[in-house]
Amino acid sequence: MGDDGVLTHYAFHEVLQGNRISRGRKTSKADAIKLLETAGNSATTWLWDYTSCYWKIGETVTVVGTGSNKYLRSNPDKKVTDNLAHLINYDWL
Repeated sequence: MGDDGVLTHYAFHEVLQGNRISRGRKTSKADAIKLLETAGNSATTWLWDYTSCYWKIGETVTVVGTGSNKYLRSNPDKKVTDNLAHLINYDWL
């Protein structure tokens, strides 16, 4: 996240052969948008379920906006825990 609180990078995990999940890969906002605008690609958030100690699938992430004013957004369902700004801070990645 930038100094102004705007998300500048995302961590993407890829689904690998055998339904294994890759380690998180730091991806710039521009590259994330390109990735999701490519036909056949999709992204969802993951939410940690403290009750079952397991990750569960959250909301679909989409590209919104036009031209140079594009950004990523999860389903605007008003759940703070599934808002992109609430996701894990991967500064160390």
